Amino acid sequence: GAPGAAAETAPLPAFADCVSRARGRDWAGLIRERIAAALADHFDEGQALWRDPALGDGLYTAWLAVARVDRTLDLAGLPGFAKALAGLPACPEAVLCASVDRLGLPGEALADYFHRLLMSLPGWAGYARYREWQAGLAGGTDRTLTELLAILAATEAAVFEIAGADVTAARLWAEARDGFAQPVAPGPELRLDAVLQRAYEAGWQRSFREGFKHAPGKAVAPAGRPRVQAAFCIDVRSEVFRRAFEAAGPDVETLGFAGFFGLAIDYVPLGAEEGGARCPVLLSPAVTIRERIKGTDARAEAAHLARQGARAGADRAWKNFKLAAVSSFAFVEVMGLAYVNRLVRDGFGGGKRACGHARHALGPDPAPGTHGGRPTGLDLPARIDAAEAMLRGMSLTSGFARLMLLVGHGSSSTNNPHASGLDCGACGGHDGSVNARLAAMLLNDGEVRAGLAGRGIVLRHDCHAIGALHDTTTDEVHFYDLDTLPPTHAEDLAWLRAALSRAGAIARAERAGRLKLSPDAPVDDGIRARARDWAQVRPEWGLAGCAAFIAAPRARTRGRDLGGRAFLHSYDWRADAGFRTLELILTAPMVVASWISLQYYGSVVDNRAFGSGNKVLHNVVGTMGVLEGAGGDLRPGLPLQSLHDGERFVHEPLRLTVLVEAPREAIGSIIGRHPTVRDLLDNGWLHLMVLDEDGVPAFRYAGGLDWTALEPGRA
Repeated sequence: GAPGAAAETAPLPAFADCVSRARGRDWAGLIRERIAAALADHFDEGQALWRDPALGDGLYTAWLAVARVDRTLDLAGLPGFAKALAGLPACPEAVLCASVDRLGLPGEALADYFHRLLMSLPGWAGYARYREWQAGLAGGTDRTLTELLAILAATEAAVFEIAGADVTAARLWAEARDGFAQPVAPGPELRLDAVLQRAYEAGWQRSFREGFKHAPGKAVAPAGRPRVQAAFCIDVRSEVFRRAFEAAGPDVETLGFAGFFGLAIDYVPLGAEEGGARCPVLLSPAVTIRERIKGTDARAEAAHLARQGARAGADRAWKNFKLAAVSSFAFVEVMGLAYVNRLVRDGFGGGKRACGHARHALGPDPAPGTHGGRPTGLDLPARIDAAEAMLRGMSLTSGFARLMLLVGHGSSSTNNPHASGLDCGACGGHDGSVNARLAAMLLNDGEVRAGLAGRGIVLRHDCHAIGALHDTTTDEVHFYDLDTLPPTHAEDLAWLRAALSRAGAIARAERAGRLKLSPDAPVDDGIRARARDWAQVRPEWGLAGCAAFIAAPRARTRGRDLGGRAFLHSYDWRADAGFRTLELILTAPMVVASWISLQYYGSVVDNRAFGSGNKVLHNVVGTMGVLEGAGGDLRPGLPLQSLHDGERFVHEPLRLTVLVEAPREAIGSIIGRHPTVRDLLDNGWLHLMVLDEDGVPAFRYAGGLDWTALEPGRA
């Protein structure tokens, strides 16, 4: 079959599907198309020139106002559809009750029937659930999912009023209605698939575990003071670069930590009213940080903002002229030739700069202030708390190097609607430059250092932190705020630049094989060209191949080629009083890594249901997602081009294997206190193994807070 297509299992039909089968016309599909178009209008976040006039109303109210006068379905062969909708209640809960009564559904059928309705538009239903979940994180509520369900139920009731007397449709619906009332149980084929999946994963785990037999018996720090300590994101792409960088010598120490560096911030760019969350999606920003112009006073900044506002207004007017219904034709006729130079430039890859180059003159401002009536920045106690949590979170509380490199990551690509999926997930789909710069500012702050010393963490006077960004497409590292680096560190910086340059060349050579670059062409040029090519559907492979999450000292994996397949989080349980850091790792980074793994897994095993299909056909809708083609459902997951190289899948559908070096009792206690984590483990969404004091996998979590000893050679 097609790549990513799962075996077909026909779902139970909704009533509109029964009518479609009875009459040989896809009324259900047409209804879904109309609903999807209405959802795209309602949820638009600034892409459309013409806004939904009922945007301030609830989703169901806005849809019903249009649907009652929309004659599309009447003209397509369902006369009276709009009239039938007009007779339905205006309250979402009331229309759900009315539809259930009209369709004759028993109570035991409702859960599966409602799920079936939502899964007729799984992308938009997922987006509605996301809005509900985000509102919950902020302490609020959201009714979008309920209102979407009411819309779907309303169309069912309307079709029933029109075609409920159709004998064939009624017979099909009676069978379906009985099916919705029956309990769902896995069949023999599904059980066999589960056994084969487990065997497949066990085989991979046996091979993966072999490498830990040769790990050093004790996790000890390198002898002497490190020349540099570089903290990278736990992202699997960092593993390749870290390994290459460590080849510069034993005095190069790298660490793994979530790429937002523990700074859950809402970042407001200069001139913007609202910001964006630079933290994992399971967290809500704890503080707002403003972007400021470095080294300028309030008057100079105000003048800059005035110029920026004028440019933004002109840009909006120009965009409206280009895209408006009438003036767009004149634009092509009058201005078309003026775009020839840009077309040629971009066509030959000259119009895109790699990530990390822009906005050096701007930066995050940690100082307390206000913006739009809201407090911004961090006072001194908050800055000390944030710095301490960051250092303890990466098990780095002593032995600091002269240079500390805090490395976020981002990706370079052109004409890519999935670009945020290649940036840092821990930073909310943005690149990690802001968090890395802010983290470095905190660690270089003299008052913060004094506060840390009072808490037992002493940074030497010659230790200086630098914020940086790793471009995961080109494997180049860009520095920030070097104007604060003391002259005494000039030689250190020169050495660091050279070492990172060599590491980048090694990493690019390793990645070139997966990208199928010609061995006859210069590797560096070929990889950099992908970042600027607006026709490139695979600028990089992202996190394809991810299979493991390891929370342990780097000594357990240093020097071992993990193939860019492991999330690496630095963790030393011996320095973790009360296991607070372990609890954070198991409840945040591990959970996010499992989500990423499951997104890749689902997109491979059934791209039609859980992926987003052909990237070449994607159109951005509302700035929040993509459609495959001109309309239809919002597509979740990953496109095939991010998973398949045209000949084979580059991602193996494996559930994430987690390895943690910590006492079993502490791990079990944390699992027992956190239902979300326990659900992931007990229901088989990921595997958990414990490393013993020699760094060898010794126990597997067996569910129900029980453990099974691992025998040599068995997974």
